[in-house]
Amino acid sequence: MTKNWIVYILQCADNTLYTGITTDLDHRVSAHSDGTGAKYTRGRGPFKVIYTENCTDKSNASKRERQIKLLDRAAKLQLASHKE
Repeated sequence: MTKNWIVYILQCADNTLYTGITTDLDHRVSAHSDGTGAKYTRGRGPFKVIYTENCTDKSNASKRERQIKLLDRAAKLQLASHKE
């Protein structure tokens, strides 16, 4: 069975944005919340998932994550506003 990869953007409590990929969004957000996720998100919770995008495989998800990370904050928020 193939895994569905998800690109996501989190809005942190300090209003910063974090972009990542996962195959289990709930588990990954929990990991961010309990401090075992990315180093960047430690101490920045609680988090709100403001954007998700499904990808066919890890390679595509990684490429899309990179594209989103290169966007400025305004473009990320605009992307999220069209997907909610």
